[in-house]
Amino acid sequence: MEIGRYAPSATGFAHPGTALAALLCWLDARSRGARVVLRLEDLDSARCRPAYAEALVADLSWLGLAWDGLVRQSDAPERYDDALDRLTAAGLLYPCRCSRKDIRAAGELLPGGGHRYPNTCRDRPLPAAGQGGWRATADPLRVKLPDARVVLRDESGDDLSQNPVAVFGDPVVRRRDGAPAYHLASVVDDCASGVTRIVRGRDLAPLTATQVALARLLGLPSPVYRHHLLLLEARGGKLAKLHGSVSLPELRPHYDAPALCGVLAQAAGLRATAAPVTPAELAADFAWARVSASDRVLDWDGERLHLRAEAEERP
Repeated sequence: MEIGRYAPSATGFAHPGTALAALLCWLDARSRGARVVLRLEDLDSARCRPAYAEALVADLSWLGLAWDGLVRQSDAPERYDDALDRLTAAGLLYPCRCSRKDIRAAGELLPGGGHRYPNTCRDRPLPAAGQGGWRATADPLRVKLPDARVVLRDESGDDLSQNPVAVFGDPVVRRRDGAPAYHLASVVDDCASGVTRIVRGRDLAPLTATQVALARLLGLPSPVYRHHLLLLEARGGKLAKLHGSVSLPELRPHYDAPALCGVLAQAAGLRATAAPVTPAELAADFAWARVSASDRVLDWDGERLHLRAEAEERP
């Protein structure tokens, strides 16, 4: 059976973009007769809070999304240690001393922001196995990816092919604070849950080749990927991803669940109006061909959300 997953970070309250991503992932699974699990990404001890995780579960349940399982990344740290052991055995893991300042100075500026890591520390060895191996270093750990193009296509038809080493450089797989980094945790957890389909926002599409390359090094299967539109908000004259703005706890006094679901359905292109609707009703005739390919803008006036016609900058 096909299995999907929705994997929000427990670093803040859900917002309309969170809710839309969860809804589309859920609708994809339910329309296909697939299972779908909710995975709370809670490995960032500095930013994740139990209250955020509890609120995410409660808000998505309130919206009408029932999951086939709930997974917390923090429940199984041994999975990530095992993956690091396997990368070490393959001679692919190395400690990195480079600071963000070093990378900014030596790396190339990326189109979406940030800088490419120039693989400065690739030749640095790990401590010997008898001295503790990767566990004995406090430095972040990176993995040597093959310097080769990953041929990859999104289910929508978009070409996601890329040489991740040339574009981003070797990724961090264990952070300076000792926590597993995003790419490693994501591919390991997807395999552990038997995930076959990943539905997520298009802001993550450029990272897909890196994750596929890492999964291949670990001998893990790669799911089918589908990336969808984002909800944006206008801040001044510049559009930014709707993140950390109005939260679902703030919206709930102004909307009941079907009313908010109706706003999301209209924003996604699934309905012509924002008439109240439930996720179960949307699942009855859900098809990706009806989902908008363009990002949409939602404005919040303190009482209601307003969908703008196009994702364009304000004058």
